[in-house]
Amino acid sequence: YGDYPKLPNKSLHERDPWYQWDQPDMRRNWGEPMHWDFDMYIRNRVDTSPTPVPWHTMRKHFLVFLSTMLIMFGLGEIYPSYRPVGPKQYPFNDLYLERGGDPSKEPPVVTHYEI
Repeated sequence: YGDYPKLPNKSLHERDPWYQWDQPDMRRNWGEPMHWDFDMYIRNRVDTSPTPVPWHTMRKHFLVFLSTMLIMFGLGEIYPSYRPVGPKQYPFNDLYLERGGDPSKEPPVVTHYEI
């Protein structure tokens, strides 16, 4: 840093948005020293302001969500669930002639439902 001041690592989000800044988009005044890595702390980058929810609460909620998803995935692998499907239906008496049926005989009646 040499003779340049070592400024704290604070993002522009932490500065007052209602103050009349000389550069409102950068939230800085004329002549203010800039952070050495100022481009890392502009408003569309890192936000160093305190989070509204503590980190341990966020971690706890994330781990509960992750463990619930893993348990559900495991149960889905152990007990798979398949939609019931009927046999494939084909037109023209279940493709009787195309499957090698005798054209001189009447094809058997195919029923695809039960009442």
